[in-house]
Amino acid sequence: MMRKDKLDGVGLGALGAVTLLLAFNQIIVKEVNSGIQPVLFAGLRSALAVGFVWGWLQNRGLWGRVRLADLGPGLAIGAIFAAEFLCLFMALDLTAVSRASVIFYSMPVWMGLLGHFFLPGERLNMVRAAGLLLAFLGTAWAILSRNPGGEGSLLGDLYALGGAWGWAGTAFLARKTRLREAGPEAQLFWMVLVSAPLLLIAAPAFGPLLRDIQPAHWGWLVFQSSVVVAGGFISWLWLLSVYPTATVASFSFLTPLFAILMGHIIYDEILTLSLIVAFLLVAMGIVLLNRRS
Repeated sequence: MMRKDKLDGVGLGALGAVTLLLAFNQIIVKEVNSGIQPVLFAGLRSALAVGFVWGWLQNRGLWGRVRLADLGPGLAIGAIFAAEFLCLFMALDLTAVSRASVIFYSMPVWMGLLGHFFLPGERLNMVRAAGLLLAFLGTAWAILSRNPGGEGSLLGDLYALGGAWGWAGTAFLARKTRLREAGPEAQLFWMVLVSAPLLLIAAPAFGPLLRDIQPAHWGWLVFQSSVVVAGGFISWLWLLSVYPTATVASFSFLTPLFAILMGHIIYDEILTLSLIVAFLLVAMGIVLLNRRS
């Protein structure tokens, strides 16, 4: 599809659907964690996603973009992807969905810092620096504030922060290494291909592999691998390829908003003033960080 200079009705609808899916994804993870140990769950998800992403590449005639010459950066981006989702899945096991989501979506802060120092054309101007500061303050506020209901876990919050760092790391490698020539679908294939064995090997170190496993948990695992990874992630990458990157990225603040609301409705998580302030700071920071002038 031809690249567009502004968001139209199709893009707005697709963007809303993808952000809603990614928020619901965090509810799924927390639910399945009750039956499957988080790191094992993340590893199984990546292993199944290999087949779904490979099918997408074949169907779109893009398989040739997965090249042995990209093995080095492919291994690196896959390893960081493994660390990202180990941290996110553990965070959702230990802390509230709302807190984990706000902290995890501080990713633009860390990507902004990496870009400022290491990516041409990504230096911070005054507006973007203000956005980085706001998002950083929101992240710190979310971590340091404790819920009166005991829903906040410092270890879980720190895992969420580690996940944000991992997300920034994969985005940085996708831009900085030769993988940028392979395209987003090939990058995603390397991520799931490499992360699957790393997560499965690491899983026994995080406790019993199975908890109170239910048939629905296996169904959600397949949903994660197909709809969320092969569908949601690729749709997000498609949006970035068609519509202005800053516009699409600025809408990422909707995901923690949806996650906060879902966590409150489904798990009765407390909507504290501290959490709302933290979300607003991160959301405003994301919008400003994605402005280029």
